Amino acid sequence: MELGAFSVSLAVKDIKASRAFYEKLGFSVFHGDEAHNYLILRNGTHVIGLFQGMFEKNIMTFNPGWDQDCNTLPDFADVRKLQSHFKAQGLKVEPECDPEGAGPGSCMLQDPDGNTILIDQHV
Repeated sequence: MELGAFSVSLAVKDIKASRAFYEKLGFSVFHGDEAHNYLILRNGTHVIGLFQGMFEKNIMTFNPGWDQDCNTLPDFADVRKLQSHFKAQGLKVEPECDPEGAGPGSCMLQDPDGNTILIDQHV
């Protein structure tokens, strides 16, 4: 089951310092707004998000419906279908998205070590 584009969302303390650091590694900003405390950076096909004050821990993020360039895919597994699959596998999904909804939605899981996985559909 395809989960969509992958990125790591980093909980940063100082977005300006983090931006400067990752730019030295070859990343460049392609989306976001530093004034709103978030930036999305890219280095080739690698994507990271810098988020100041939005969450406590780093998060692995999957975007159903998008490729790594944020282009909408013609065919993809909707977040609600993924959520249903995870629950059928006995995984705890919290919070859940509305199973009757359509379009954008999100849900979250925790792996056995407490790492957060966000399934965040924008289309």
